[in-house]
Amino acid sequence: MLVIPAIDLKDGKCVRLKQGRMEDATTYGDDPVAMAARWVEAGTRRLHLVDLNGAFEGKPINGEAVTAIAKRWPELPIQIGGGIRSAETIEHYLAAGVSYVILGTKAVKEPNFVGEMCRAFPGHIIVGLDARDGFVATDGWAEVSQVKAVELAKRFADDGVSSIVYTDIARDGMMNGVNIASTAELAREGGLPVIASGGVTNLDDLRQLVAAQEPGIIGAITGRAIYEGTLDVAQAQQLCDELTSNLPTGN
Repeated sequence: MLVIPAIDLKDGKCVRLKQGRMEDATTYGDDPVAMAARWVEAGTRRLHLVDLNGAFEGKPINGEAVTAIAKRWPELPIQIGGGIRSAETIEHYLAAGVSYVILGTKAVKEPNFVGEMCRAFPGHIIVGLDARDGFVATDGWAEVSQVKAVELAKRFADDGVSSIVYTDIARDGMMNGVNIASTAELAREGGLPVIASGGVTNLDDLRQLVAAQEPGIIGAITGRAIYEGTLDVAQAQQLCDELTSNLPTGN
């Protein structure tokens, strides 16, 4: 299971929000490339980037920072979300060296778009499902739909989606643990690999994710915890490697 540091971009700076509220942002640095270097040096195997301005405005706003990070570490898998709502934007990011693009709002509002993009850019599409009480939210989490995350994941399972990034909004940035039950249910029922997000605070959270023994949980995104020091990236990845290597294989 991968431990994936998050770099959330707002007005060119590295920030973290609480429950997706733009007005409740904590700034951790004004140099996204330097922040990425911090996590690369810690041994991360993937980075999670979010264009927060883009998520609200529906188009890339912090694309220059994303491109700069991708060009600096061309071999490092990078996934980017926020404001990706056209084939042109996807093509731009992939050409810049990004490995995966995350479709969120567009995937919920126009599900057929996901299949089209999977066919156009095979192996590069992730769907971001951000849920409040199990229902998917859109538009920078400003709107909550009537669609259940598990049902939507099932719809995308045959489209060729690489994985699902699943965020429990109520826990995001709150440092109070992961929603293990919902994450495990999605991995079990949704038919796609799941990357957990929202509330990953310490090593115990990672132990619980691994202990859920859902092989479909392939990663855990962490943000505020690594910036405030309750989780060490290198130590966390080492723990996950040790725990997953000890899991029984097969049934």
